[in-house]
Amino acid sequence: MTGPQTPGGGSRSRPDASPPTPAAPAPSRRRHRRRTRGERAIRWAVVIVAVVLLVAGSVYGYLWYRLGQIKSLKCPSCASEAPGAPYNVLIVGSDSRAGDTGSAAQAFGSASQVGGQRSDTIKILHVDPSAGTARLLSIPRDTYVRLSGMPSGTGLATHNKINTAFNSGPTPLIDTIENTFGITINHFVIVNFNGVINLVNSVGDISLNFRYPVRDNDNGNNNSGLNIQQSGCQKLNGNMALALARSRYYQYEVRPGVWYYDGSGDLGRIQRQNTVIEAVINKAKSSYNPLTLNAFLGSLVHDITKDDQMSTGMIVSLAQRYHAFSGSSLKTFTLPTLGAYSGVAGSVEVVQEPAATQVISQFLGADPNAIVTPPLTGYGASVTVPPTTTTTTTRPSHPGGGSVATTTTTTLLPGSGPFNPTPC
Repeated sequence: MTGPQTPGGGSRSRPDASPPTPAAPAPSRRRHRRRTRGERAIRWAVVIVAVVLLVAGSVYGYLWYRLGQIKSLKCPSCASEAPGAPYNVLIVGSDSRAGDTGSAAQAFGSASQVGGQRSDTIKILHVDPSAGTARLLSIPRDTYVRLSGMPSGTGLATHNKINTAFNSGPTPLIDTIENTFGITINHFVIVNFNGVINLVNSVGDISLNFRYPVRDNDNGNNNSGLNIQQSGCQKLNGNMALALARSRYYQYEVRPGVWYYDGSGDLGRIQRQNTVIEAVINKAKSSYNPLTLNAFLGSLVHDITKDDQMSTGMIVSLAQRYHAFSGSSLKTFTLPTLGAYSGVAGSVEVVQEPAATQVISQFLGADPNAIVTPPLTGYGASVTVPPTTTTTTTRPSHPGGGSVATTTTTTLLPGSGPFNPTPC
C-alpha cells in the first residue's frame, strides 16, 4: 500500500496520530430564575429569626449574669421544698440605712445614719407553681411574740415585737415565724429602702387614684415624707411610693384645711403596701420584655439579698411563669391583731385567735404546723391557739336532704377605707 502522492509523484509516509479533538462549543449563557416574592419573604424570615435568637440568647445570658450579682446568704432554718410543690418565701423590708448616701438617704435625711436594723415590713409569699397562683400574708411588725433563735448577749428581751428578731439577721426571724405561727419558710428575700425606690423607678412610676389629698403627720412631723396635694389619679415615682408604703400616721384632707387620721397605724400601712405591690406588678406586666426585665433586675441586684438555695434558674423560671400574672390576682391576707400595751415592748399588736389560725389556713390552703411558742398577750402570757385540725359539717336545708347556702361576711380591715389609694 502506498502512501499519499506528493506533487512530484513520490509518496511519503505519515506516522499514526490521534484524530484531532473537536473544538469545545462556546459556553452558552444560563438564565437565572427569579425568586418569587414568597421565596424572598421566607429567606428574610429565616435571617430575622436567626438574628432574634442570637440577640435573645445574648440578653438571656446577660440577665443570668445580672441575677448572679444578687447577694446570697446561707439559711440554716430554711426548709427544702419538693419539686413542683408549693413553697413560702419570707419577704423582709429592712429599715437598715446605716451609711446610706443614695436616694433613700436624701428622702429621709439624718434618719439614714441609724445603725442596726429592724424588719420594717414582714410578708410571706405562698407560691403554688402547679396552679400558677400566689398569695401574700402580712404580719404586723409590732406583733408581740416570744423570740426564737436570738444570740445570747444581744441585749434584746425574749418577749418583744417580732421585727426585733431581724436585728440578728433572717434566721431568728424565720425561727420565730415557724415556732409562733406554724408556717414553714423555704426561702427569703430582703429588700432595703433603696430597693423599693429603684423598683418603682425601673418600671417607669406607678399610677394610684387618691380620693383625698394625703400626708403623713406625727405630731407635726412628716416622718415618711408622704405629701399628695391633689386628689385623682396621680403618678408616683420611687420616693413617693416609698413614702406612701412607710406612712404610719396617715391623714387625709376631707375639705380644705380639715384633716382626719385614718387611725389604723401599721395595719393601714400594710394595706397601702399591698396597693403599691399590686401597681408595680401591673406596670411590670404591661411592659414585660427582656429589655425592661433587665432594667427591672438591674435596679434591684444591689438592693436585695436572698438565701443561697434560691438559684438563678429558679428566679428566671418564676419570671417566665408569672410574667403575665395580674396584681389583682394576688390574694392578700393580714394576720388579725389588736393594739395593746406591754411593759416590756411598749405599744404592741396582740394576735387574735381563733381568727389568726383561720387566716393562716386560708393563706396556706392547709392547716399550719404545730405551734411551739404561742404568740403573747400584752402581759406576756401565751395566747390560746386552737387545734389545727379542721372539721367540716353539712347541715341539710330541709328534711328531704340537700345543702344550705352559707354567706361569708367580710370585715373591713382597718386602713382599707375609701381614704386609701387604689391602682388606676
